[in-house]
Amino acid sequence: MSQSSSDSKGIDEPLLGLESCPSVPISALAGAQHLLASLAGIIAPTLIITSALGLDAYTASLLSMALVVSGVATWIQSQRIGPFGSGLLSIQGTSFSFVSALITAGLIARSQNASDEQVLAVLFGTCLAGSLIEMALGTVLPWLKRVITPVVTGVVVMLIGLSLIQVGMTDIGGGFGAEDFGAPANLALAGCVLITVLACQVSRHPWLRIASIFIGMAVGCVIAAIGGLYDAPQLADTVLLALPHPATLNTGFDFSLAAFLPVAFIFMITAIETVGDLTGSARASGLAVDDELHQKRLRGGVLGDGLNSALGALAGTFPNTTFSQNTGVIQLTGIASRHVGRYVAGFLLLLGLSPFIATLLTQMPRPVLGATTTLMFALIAVSGIRILMAQPIGRREMMIIALALGLGLGVGMVPDVLNAIPGAFADALRSPITMGGLTAIIAELLLPKMEDAEVFNPKASERESTDSISADQEHA
Repeated sequence: MSQSSSDSKGIDEPLLGLESCPSVPISALAGAQHLLASLAGIIAPTLIITSALGLDAYTASLLSMALVVSGVATWIQSQRIGPFGSGLLSIQGTSFSFVSALITAGLIARSQNASDEQVLAVLFGTCLAGSLIEMALGTVLPWLKRVITPVVTGVVVMLIGLSLIQVGMTDIGGGFGAEDFGAPANLALAGCVLITVLACQVSRHPWLRIASIFIGMAVGCVIAAIGGLYDAPQLADTVLLALPHPATLNTGFDFSLAAFLPVAFIFMITAIETVGDLTGSARASGLAVDDELHQKRLRGGVLGDGLNSALGALAGTFPNTTFSQNTGVIQLTGIASRHVGRYVAGFLLLLGLSPFIATLLTQMPRPVLGATTTLMFALIAVSGIRILMAQPIGRREMMIIALALGLGLGVGMVPDVLNAIPGAFADALRSPITMGGLTAIIAELLLPKMEDAEVFNPKASERESTDSISADQEHA
């Protein structure tokens, strides 16, 4: 397939295209690189949610199932099963976007004296219901993109990152309720992790940059073990391979409207983000992004996202979504073959079937996790800023952003302001994501278009700056 327009193709043609079948060594190496780029992002959400909600007894089980479901989800997304999946080399994993909403949902259940099993039942039931919404949205993508505009998406992504930084900083101090909270040893360990990540990011070697979060976590664990802060599990005491036990067998499913509203809203946002991720993967794969085949891939990808999140809820883990960082791996390797997705899926399944790996991850020192997740949360907020900065910003857009950020962050800082609102709605609106997102959507729909004397357009501003410099040089 060839296109004359550069907008329809990737910058460079891949060395191995979508339908190519690389040899086993090449496929395994490419799969391992995708695994390194995504592994930290897959395991961190589960560790954060269980720590914040006091679900430590279930952490190992949830981690194992997160890896297993991520493997199954990657297979479905990359190989396409019926109408589900994009058929692109697209890696799926547990989504960071849901962390804040799920913590809020769990805290609502905790406020009603729910046990660990009841909290998990609410989370799984809520995620199962929300996944059905995303599958439905897969059939009405043009309508969804008119409602969830880039301004709405950018604001919500910013709020996701900003609302979670407190969780990451708490882990840097040692974790919720830690007796040595804020101890110099905890802060020093977190500092070492951050320095390692930054050193990898400034490296000229692209693979160090891609795997920087994973490398930072590994270095932090080694330093903690040397300093006596990390007791790695003994091989002799831990089974290497075993079928994981789905938590849903113990918890069942429950539903809470207050918990459902913020989670449902995130499913809408992740559907739009999945469209962006898959378009990026298609471009990196040298495929057209302006034809009916691409639209079919997008519909299948969003349907696959919803199906995989439903499988996650049924298996006892949290929602799945596509990972954007793997698009960079395609660009660096030049390997766009969806055949590689089978290898990534196999690696994730093997990790999920290892209780030793789950135990190893469960015992990771909180400052190590906190350092990496705080950086990742801040990067999520920055990605929201980038989404906004890519759009022309006029007075109308500025008011939408200001309203959404002000009210979203405001209820997060002063939740008691909603005490006069009936319980379930107040609990839902106390989520910065729900309040900010709903505010942005309502403002987007109701605010009239404004004739702006000045509109901020990043690309135009860049051109004006360049023209100004050239004029100054000519004058000189």
